Amino acid sequence: MNKVYASAAEVLDGILRDDMLIAAGGFGLCGVPQLLLDAIRDSGVKDLTFASNNAGTDGHGIGILLETRQVRKMMSSYVGENAEFMRQYLSGELELEFNPQGTLAERMRAGGAGIPGFFTKTGVGTVIADGKVEKQFPTGPDGTMEDYIMEEGIFADLAVVKAWKADPTGNLVFRKTARNFNAPAATCGKFCVVEVEEIVPTGSLEPDSIHLPGIYVNRIVQGNAEKHIEQRTVRKREEA
Repeated sequence: MNKVYASAAEVLDGILRDDMLIAAGGFGLCGVPQLLLDAIRDSGVKDLTFASNNAGTDGHGIGILLETRQVRKMMSSYVGENAEFMRQYLSGELELEFNPQGTLAERMRAGGAGIPGFFTKTGVGTVIADGKVEKQFPTGPDGTMEDYIMEEGIFADLAVVKAWKADPTGNLVFRKTARNFNAPAATCGKFCVVEVEEIVPTGSLEPDSIHLPGIYVNRIVQGNAEKHIEQRTVRKREEA
């Protein structure tokens, strides 16, 4: 099976449709599959739901799809750094399902493991718990009962992720903190498309260094999108 495609448009051909649930890797602008997001925007699909830590910034990341009104709902843990995200949410134009960051990562991981639901203490006693199943477990000191809420695993129609290296079979290596949400997002998608910076020969990756095995990956495209910095903080040079 050939997993390597020539362009982001080709790698997504025949997959995209309206009303999809897409799990996207990345954290802020780190490890974001920008070329794939550009191709999704250019395809014109609409009413999308994205499961992603956040929506990047204005003009970058999923933010480009908010600007074109192609996103109906965000399942996220962070709204900051993106003025359009905040504006659409506060004006009622965008549906938002808030998730604690660790819960969102675990929901993706659970979906990838075939687990439809799990219990967590995170969010107990807050609006996060509204409408969710609650149960007590003997996890406190001396076995005292503690409250938990049930969260559902995420089973996405499509996963779009960014990796540093891949071989033609889809084995992936992520670079440093760009590993963030990419691995759990990749596993929870029924179909996984990966944007990589470098494709290396099969067998050249050290097995113990592979972060995600190729069994999870359906298609690969190589490309280097421009890397942006969310916030640049500098100080004046000290005089000698």
